Amino acid sequence: MPAVNTPSFPESPKTAVRPSACPGLLRIVDAMDGGICRVKLAGGSITAAQAQAVADVAQRYGRGVIEATNRGNLQIRGVGAQHRELIEPLLAAGLGPATAASDDVRNLMLSPSAGIDPNRRLDTWPLARRILASLEQTPRFSELSAKFAVQLDGGETLAMLEHPHDLWLSAIELEGQACLAFGLAGCPAHNPALAAVPEAQGHELVMAVLTLFLDLARPDQARMRHLLKEVPAQQFVQRLAERLSVPLIPVAHWQRESSASALHIGTYPQREAGQVYIGAVPPLGRLDASMLSGLAQLVTTYGDGTLRFTPWQSVLLPNLRAEDALAVTQELQALGLMCDAAQPLAHLIACTGSSACVKGLADTKQDALQLASQLTRPLSVHLSGCGRSCAAAHVAPVTLLAVAPGHYDLYLRHAEQPGFGVLHERNLTIEAVSALLDAHQRSNTDD
Repeated sequence: MPAVNTPSFPESPKTAVRPSACPGLLRIVDAMDGGICRVKLAGGSITAAQAQAVADVAQRYGRGVIEATNRGNLQIRGVGAQHRELIEPLLAAGLGPATAASDDVRNLMLSPSAGIDPNRRLDTWPLARRILASLEQTPRFSELSAKFAVQLDGGETLAMLEHPHDLWLSAIELEGQACLAFGLAGCPAHNPALAAVPEAQGHELVMAVLTLFLDLARPDQARMRHLLKEVPAQQFVQRLAERLSVPLIPVAHWQRESSASALHIGTYPQREAGQVYIGAVPPLGRLDASMLSGLAQLVTTYGDGTLRFTPWQSVLLPNLRAEDALAVTQELQALGLMCDAAQPLAHLIACTGSSACVKGLADTKQDALQLASQLTRPLSVHLSGCGRSCAAAHVAPVTLLAVAPGHYDLYLRHAEQPGFGVLHERNLTIEAVSALLDAHQRSNTDD
């Protein structure tokens, strides 16, 4: 992980470092169940000691609830009035930004298996460290929205390719040369690349894109997609080319091949012979303090002392000996995590819901547990308490949008349909949803 300096604490722990409604480490945002403190992790990675620090403060100054987010971060829920007491141990553990103003801009997504994936084209960690350092150390980048995000894809088999990013880069080979294709305001799975640069110019490209965006965007154009409504992507790329030290390389509409699904659940071989990683899913992305503490102990005993949180709201334990996989899996299950892709609950995601969010129209967490108990086969389902879709940055195969307590409209993903997809049924109970989904799966898989 990149070295991080401890920033000076703001005058008031409750004062936002910069205008934003997003939680941060130094900006705790109120919710119905208390404050939310979001801890951004470099590439999703956290050491055992850092994980223990999060568990300790969540237990001591919150309600012990820790969420894995869909961008590979952690957030502590139920934070009480002792903001400074919660934040200072996290800063001391190296979980803070280099400066207080740079906390918001540390938005760089990597594959959870970066560096260890058997099929990677590029170990993205060296470039990621350079990008993260520049994001934190360039004062002007604090002008970026807290939601402005970059993805660096090394060609791993395990990769979230459906989350939209303001800038995404994917490792490719062009005529024997290692390159990085890139796109704007989209994702590698659905949007063709605009051009490419040699791998050595990856950092230069990212810096040029961010600087050009800030030069062109008005204050109300917080995201790349907003700017591209006025400045077409090809025009942006033409202006970008003027700022680079090397010519852009045409890619003839190259598009990333989709990765295999569910590789974040279970045991899989790494690039290094005799080593494996294990992916485990906390129910609906939620851990308690004892669960996170137990994970920290497991990777200290069996692994390299690090954990990697994933965009699937799960966790990866890397660099384990293959002969220890069964013992580690059993201990993970004892902690309450799921390591079997056949478990329906492992594929369900749900927002906070009405139990802790004023906008939630249904108790999505409880309804998801009920749905999981009734499904007969695994299916990726997203339960959203309102139209904001906080729990999922991508469109799930099935989305349940709450309309009232215990009642949902059901959407099925469709390539030609924006938003959640095609509205299939309205105002369904969870029992009706489970019956309909089981019938739909049988009709798609049985002759």
